[in-house]
Amino acid sequence: MVRPRWLLTPRVAVGRSWRIWDRAVAIWAGVNLVWVAFDLTYVPLRTFWLQRNLHPLPSLPLVIPLTALPDLTRVYDPVKGIEHHRETEDWLAGFARMDRALDGEARGGTGSGAASSDKTGSGKAAGSSNKTGDQSTSAALRRQQVALTVLMIEENPFLDSGNAGTLEKIKNRLRQRAGDESAKQATALLLSDRWLASHPWSEEERFWRQQILPLVETGYWRSIDENGRPTDHFWRFDLLLFQSVFALDILLRVVRLRRRFPGLSWRDALLRRWIDLPLLLPFWRWLRLVPVLERLSTAELINIEPLRAVISRAVVSLLALELFEVLALQLVDGTQSLIRSPQWPRWIRSLRSHQSVSVSDEREVVELLRLWGPMVLGQVAPRLSPELQGVLGHALQQSMRDVPGGVLLPPALSRQLAAGVVESLLELSRSTADRLAQRDNLQVELLQRFGDRFWDELAAALERGGALERSQQLLCTLLQELKLTYLAQVNRAGIDALMDELDELTTPAGPGSPAGEGSTAGG
Repeated sequence: MVRPRWLLTPRVAVGRSWRIWDRAVAIWAGVNLVWVAFDLTYVPLRTFWLQRNLHPLPSLPLVIPLTALPDLTRVYDPVKGIEHHRETEDWLAGFARMDRALDGEARGGTGSGAASSDKTGSGKAAGSSNKTGDQSTSAALRRQQVALTVLMIEENPFLDSGNAGTLEKIKNRLRQRAGDESAKQATALLLSDRWLASHPWSEEERFWRQQILPLVETGYWRSIDENGRPTDHFWRFDLLLFQSVFALDILLRVVRLRRRFPGLSWRDALLRRWIDLPLLLPFWRWLRLVPVLERLSTAELINIEPLRAVISRAVVSLLALELFEVLALQLVDGTQSLIRSPQWPRWIRSLRSHQSVSVSDEREVVELLRLWGPMVLGQVAPRLSPELQGVLGHALQQSMRDVPGGVLLPPALSRQLAAGVVESLLELSRSTADRLAQRDNLQVELLQRFGDRFWDELAAALERGGALERSQQLLCTLLQELKLTYLAQVNRAGIDALMDELDELTTPAGPGSPAGEGSTAGG
């Protein structure tokens, strides 16, 4: 692509302190851009930051743990006004209590239930009663967990976080595990005594922790501010840490610009920094990409010229053909409108008036005749003597053939006659050129009168006959054919071929290519 002219101009050198400041602000703007991208994607990607698991293929149970990443939800949830949902929090707490009870039951009870065999019969009876108490406690906790699951299914707390599909995933996994069509009945079956008697809790606990708990943990509740929108405190940190720095930098840039151009007003200086406006906007923060890239490029930290060339090529390829068609159609249609106008005689007569009355008191057309007449008649015409003799000699021979009873002139005689005629004409042209080269008021007046009469007679001829309408019709038809053929040819050729030709013309030749190859490739 062609490099813009403003990129070819050398930049004004700045002081070392200003260069350090510009680079520091550019880096700080890059940090802000990264934070803006993180903030804009935090809520949609909160599940990833919470679990720190990557699912490259969602259709397959393939999980890549990213434990090296920190748990950012504890720090950033308050910024977005996110809190744990009460129902999911109760469900997780209830599962933790049930898990501890079932683990204690699986280990054979606690306390006196694990006493040695030399105890009395009363001690054995006490251990048995403790074990029975643990079983009753776990049974009650399991019934409570079933109730919490049924309540979660009915209330669907995931709607508040915009993850309505999470509940469907939980229900599907419960149904698949229990082989039941009802998620509520599947939960009751999975936590029943009959199911746990044949399925050890160690296996069931793995299912609940790997398949159900990660989904339940994604539920959250987000508070609403006074304007009825979700709470977001990002603007406070952005204003304090970044936008204040950007405002100071913009002010310093305006001051530096006015020092370079003292006649520049404050308003015009601010308008020249219009590209920095997205840095100060509290909305549409993704637009900060443009000023951040501009600052990084100006500070010579990155080179965006290849990216600019690619984007420029894409934009030109999309718009060039349409823009060219519109401009060409406007030009042709405007020309047709002028041709169809009945004001041709008036326009032609205005040429005569323009010669007679001039603002600069100078007759341009007459002066052009005085300048070009001697040059054409005195210098150009004599050099064409051989060609004129050949044309005139051939014309004499052809004219004698057409005369009834005429004889054929010998070529030598025809050339001699032609030479005499041409020499007479050239002598006349030389003398005329000498006369035109001299200052003669009468000559100027005669030329002026000739030009005025010529334009008058031409306008009158167009008014009398049908030549004006016929000429207008023929010229408009010619332009219409031009629109239908040339523009259609451009469409068939496509703009890509033109862009490739432009690249060949503007891209410098490589060190191994022949000299001049880059400049002649387009030909």
